[in-house]
Amino acid sequence: MTQTPGAAASRYAQRYGAPRGRLSRRAAAVIAAVALLVVIAGVAVFAWSGNAKTVTFRDVGFTTPDAWHATENFEVTKDASQTAYCTVKALDDSFGVVGWKQLTFGPTAGASGNVTQTANVALRTESQAVSVAIDSCWIAGT
Repeated sequence: MTQTPGAAASRYAQRYGAPRGRLSRRAAAVIAAVALLVVIAGVAVFAWSGNAKTVTFRDVGFTTPDAWHATENFEVTKDASQTAYCTVKALDDSFGVVGWKQLTFGPTAGASGNVTQTANVALRTESQAVSVAIDSCWIAGT
């Protein structure tokens, strides 16, 4: 028993519904234009957010001379006109915070563009610190 292609298609259409039609050229063009606009908007958002105020920092070294003191040497790079805040933490051997300090790096007079400032911060600790590091830095108002 063989069926003609038209009969088989009719039987499938009754069982599963009529096949969907293709998109018109106009509908395909509208969808492509909308997709292109979404991509352009996404690129613009990422490009604009890349110009946000940023600050970077780098640990240079630390010392823990005794159970009650620690020092941290580090560098902060930011735009000369901005104010940055950085927090420094001293940790014990179980990663508990035993010392903490927040520092302010104000605008640099007479400079423009990015500037790098160095800091040597002394911390008082509750017990022996085994590491000292910059926890975070951020630009004021962000």
